[in-house]
Amino acid sequence: MKEKFTTLTSTAVPLPIENIDTDQIIPARFLKATTREGFGDNLFRDWRYEGNDAPRAGFVLNDARYGGRILLAGKNFGCGSSREHAAWAIYDYGFRVVVSSFFADIFKNNALNNGLLPVVVSDGFLRAALQAVTENPATELVVNLEQQFIQLGAHREVFDINTYKKTCLLNGYDDIDYLLSLHDEIRKFDVAHP
Repeated sequence: MKEKFTTLTSTAVPLPIENIDTDQIIPARFLKATTREGFGDNLFRDWRYEGNDAPRAGFVLNDARYGGRILLAGKNFGCGSSREHAAWAIYDYGFRVVVSSFFADIFKNNALNNGLLPVVVSDGFLRAALQAVTENPATELVVNLEQQFIQLGAHREVFDINTYKKTCLLNGYDDIDYLLSLHDEIRKFDVAHP
């Protein structure tokens, strides 16, 4: 079971870079672990740290002004290889939502399978959100999964999500948890159809 997701009100971290691929999210040399824990330590590793492991000045995750559970990313986020570890790293770091105007399909599915909500917004909304958060790090966004909207001040956009994945996120289910939640219904069907 993952953390249930209904509505999130949070500050955000602006990362206005387009075409961020999964190797930039979590470099291949860190894929040796078989559990999901600890990947957040190496999220954007080559951008966050110098070769001597000193935090890289100027990278947004090293900037104390920015924080929160929402990552605002440039267009075409999660492209490249299909590594599920990218979603693990973002979730393990503490983000629960990634906002972009376009996600690679495999990344989007991996995110949804791991309790991370990818929210697709218009280019205009993304630009406005990036600008607002960059200018004022205390800016909060509201992400309402139940009603499927994201809001920045008075500006609200509706986003799409697969109904099954929405149900899983709302309840904190992975695929197995979802099947187990249907136990009584499956049992009734089994009894009715010997």
